[in-house]
Amino acid sequence: MKIGILGAGGWGIALSILANHLGHEVCVWEYRKDVARQLQKTRSSPELLPGIEIPKEIDITDDLGETVNGKEVILIALPSHVVRPVCEQLVRFSLNGVTLVICSKGIENYTLLRMSQLLKEILPNFPEEHIVVLSGPSHAEEVSRFVPTVVVAASTSYATSHQIQELFMCPTFRIYTSNDVIGVEMGGALKNVIAIAAGISDGVGCGDNTRAALMTRGMAEITRLGTVMGADPLTFAGLSGMGDLFVTCMSKFSRNRYLGKQIGKGRKLKTVLSRMVMVAEGVRTTQSAVDLARKYNIIMPITQEVYQVLFEKKDPKTAVHDLMIRDPKSEDWG
Repeated sequence: MKIGILGAGGWGIALSILANHLGHEVCVWEYRKDVARQLQKTRSSPELLPGIEIPKEIDITDDLGETVNGKEVILIALPSHVVRPVCEQLVRFSLNGVTLVICSKGIENYTLLRMSQLLKEILPNFPEEHIVVLSGPSHAEEVSRFVPTVVVAASTSYATSHQIQELFMCPTFRIYTSNDVIGVEMGGALKNVIAIAAGISDGVGCGDNTRAALMTRGMAEITRLGTVMGADPLTFAGLSGMGDLFVTCMSKFSRNRYLGKQIGKGRKLKTVLSRMVMVAEGVRTTQSAVDLARKYNIIMPITQEVYQVLFEKKDPKTAVHDLMIRDPKSEDWG
């Protein structure tokens, strides 16, 4: 099929390599003209995917129209905070018969919209059943090297999620389908907040016990909020919930865990962000998560502590201590 990919970051390039490997005709959009030309010329992105060669069949352009026009499937692999300004430009093109696949993980600040909600607001006439969310434990570094990876495609339409399953499934990239769009999106976004917490824990010198507790109780927070927003609680035990949480809290490739670890070591958020090449989605998502918890009256103590460390200059060690001395409770998962 003819596939357009919005975003030439690590995830966008990894997905383009996968799609090309499966025989699809692929065009990737990079908004910076000089970067697009460099990628087209060198066929590599050493800062994002070291050692990976971009096949010559993949077209890379800074022309949005070239990436969108005539395509049957468009993957949105952008940082969540630029999904709105980029996708607002899609109104200029015909999207008849197109399937939009959201590969971005985040919740927009202030509006508190999930990415699929954001698309529906920007493109009110675009059929909801042609929107798919692709999520799960899938670091770009491993997908680009064809390391076995398993994800989930969620849509309100089984036919659409099944279409994406058929298009991209292969021996190294397995896809399950789901109709729980809310759960898949919330799990994929909120796990980044808990990954920052796990990184902070590592940075202050805590151990495996602490990280395991943060992951488990963090999943309880994610489930509480996601369920009240309409998600199936069992979704959070799946690939886009527990699976993505595990890999993001433990992997050397995790940007959010890395950021948290640097914060735990005493470095300032602004300094850490300025030295990172790729986006740590969890920073902005932490702001949205705190606002959602307030909106739905949900208790999310780990998320709240991460917020205070990142934005209110709370000492990371104090944050860990304050979590440990909270009032005694039963292990409430709901």
